[in-house]
Amino acid sequence: MQIELIKNRSDIGAGTRGSDMGIDAIEIAAINNHNPFFTRYPYVDVKTHNETIYNKSEFEVARRINFVNEQCERVSEAVKNSLMAKHFPIVLSGDHSSALGTLSGISAAFPDKTIGAIWIDAHADLHTPYTSPSGNVHGMPMAAALGEDNLDSRVNAVSEELSALWTKMKNIGKKGAKLKAEHLVYFGLRDTEVQEDEIIDRLDIREYPIHELRYRSFETCMSEAKERLKDCDYIYISFDVDSMDCDLISTGTGTPVSKGFDVDEILHIIKSFFDTQKVVCFEICEVNPLLDTRGNRMAETAFEVLEKITDYKENLNKA
Repeated sequence: MQIELIKNRSDIGAGTRGSDMGIDAIEIAAINNHNPFFTRYPYVDVKTHNETIYNKSEFEVARRINFVNEQCERVSEAVKNSLMAKHFPIVLSGDHSSALGTLSGISAAFPDKTIGAIWIDAHADLHTPYTSPSGNVHGMPMAAALGEDNLDSRVNAVSEELSALWTKMKNIGKKGAKLKAEHLVYFGLRDTEVQEDEIIDRLDIREYPIHELRYRSFETCMSEAKERLKDCDYIYISFDVDSMDCDLISTGTGTPVSKGFDVDEILHIIKSFFDTQKVVCFEICEVNPLLDTRGNRMAETAFEVLEKITDYKENLNKA
């Protein structure tokens, strides 16, 4: 499978501007390292709706959800086309809301297959318009992918118009949920709200906090996680850079959280699932160079992961 880069410079689902520049910051990291990485592969530039950030939001509990829907549809189509062309899409995104588009594209390309998801993130992204305390849609993609409303935990009033937009979001790519809860595994969660915890408990979603991985060993936990996804035909990996330790790496992401992964741990997790030969799409998101207090450190680290994982994938293809 030929690698194809999908560049999605959208940040309208986030609460802080700047992740739309994350892809350019990663490219600058490659240039400064005299690395021609971004000349090696074909790429697709996904049109964005970033200018809508200046529009007054109609829905405070799901800001700009109408435009996020359109962006997710664009990403979904790009990912679907890439997969149908027998490519391996590596999606470089701004904020994490677009991950719903990525998962939707995978589901649309393989409507009769069982999809698994590895979500490497400090946050669960399991909020809905009914539960979100911030109204930022980048905290909702996984709930949409699971087809969850979480009405038992609702704290927000939602209009009929917003409800219709949320329903539309859940049905992007193909109608209904994109994966089952038992086929979702989290790594690195450490900043969730009670409403998200309630979904995790109710649906028995497996999460591996960092302390468990380090105490029980990564190998043991990876083996368990792969066993959980053994019935999946394909696997999608989403890597939010805020899963890494902001004190160790940098604060160059919208919602940095301390006590996260280091680079070697991230690479270990991702490579473990690549070894299954079921991974069909890999995504990196939430690099925000405007918030980086260490130059371009977060983007440089993201590029390190990108380059090493791409090399690993190519070596697997040759094996």
